[in-house]
Amino acid sequence: MRICGGQYRGRKLNTPTSDHIRPTSDKVRQALFNMLESRNLVRDKIVLDGFCGTGALGLESLSRGATFCTFIDKDRRSIKTCSQNVEMLGINDQAHIIQSDTSKIKINPTPDKKADLIFLDPPYNMGLIDHAIQALEKGNWISDEAIYVVESEKSFTLSDVSDTSWTVVQEKIYKDTKIMILEKKETS
Repeated sequence: MRICGGQYRGRKLNTPTSDHIRPTSDKVRQALFNMLESRNLVRDKIVLDGFCGTGALGLESLSRGATFCTFIDKDRRSIKTCSQNVEMLGINDQAHIIQSDTSKIKINPTPDKKADLIFLDPPYNMGLIDHAIQALEKGNWISDEAIYVVESEKSFTLSDVSDTSWTVVQEKIYKDTKIMILEKKETS
């Protein structure tokens, strides 16, 4: 697995030898970032990579001009792999790594680092996306203009999220994976 674009393009990322992490493939990540960059949603943004695994989505964002990324995962092996990748790229000053369950995260300890771009790529078919959105909003982790990028099983729909203030602005399906970009609905 490699960084697909930007400053660190081509740099190989550490990946675990076990199958406890399901990293986003290079092909899907490239397509996702093409969608995001066409909407100017990466450069100069603060990012949160929930259920981060290797950290590939957050690292790709930093490579493409995001200013800061908070990486969150509850699995210590994932945190170790993500930490190794941050260290290998030499971007410790642009990263905050937290070992916690994104779907149960508490209050943001750095409220000056509210995320503009949030990646949620939890284990499939476990209902974690809804819980994560609720926890992140309650914990003051996201900015008012935040955009969510959700990677899920193909059958996932926005109706699976209890917060009805979000709308799908773009959606793509790659085999068994669905990528959705969510933004707040316009209020009148």
